[in-house]
Amino acid sequence: MNPNNPSTKHVSSEDRTELATANSSSTSWATELWDWAKTIIIAFVVMMLLNLFVFNLSIVKGQSMQPTLVEHDRLFVNKIVYDFGSPSRFDVIVLRDPSEGQEKKDSLVKRIVGLPGDTVEVREHHLYVNGERQTETYTDIEVQDPDFGPITLEADHYFVMGDNRHEGKSKDSRVFGSITSGEIVGKAEFIFWPFSEMKKL
Repeated sequence: MNPNNPSTKHVSSEDRTELATANSSSTSWATELWDWAKTIIIAFVVMMLLNLFVFNLSIVKGQSMQPTLVEHDRLFVNKIVYDFGSPSRFDVIVLRDPSEGQEKKDSLVKRIVGLPGDTVEVREHHLYVNGERQTETYTDIEVQDPDFGPITLEADHYFVMGDNRHEGKSKDSRVFGSITSGEIVGKAEFIFWPFSEMKKL
């Protein structure tokens, strides 16, 4: 082969150009893939941190909060709201189940009906707080369970009940007693799924 042949030099130059282009394309593809991977990893870490410290997405299980919530509703739970203020009467909250036994669950969804210092009782099928009968627009029936109390709540103690007032349908403070703020996971702000039922609580 004649090294001075122009056609030979021309082919070798094209080969080098194609090889450089292929290497460049491979490097560009790998760089883009790594950029996507970093974005996904960062987004995942951020979501995990937010879920751990700021909010939680919970699924309703059971019937204790009917008619306000039904089974399989998805809730957005604000986990930091009570770092800046105290729970309010009628807040819907997620709490760690304080009960014991085989029926103990990881968490419960209930409504706060009694605040620290309140006297709470169920009398003649109605809820009374500090001697005043409560107007509970979120329920669809009078309390069907036996009368309860009265009890006076200590400091940092809250009385919670489920909105389902049919007999035996809600395991709440009438069963496991009052709860403390340390047992509250957060405030259920709204239903985000299904979309047809989306609403603020």
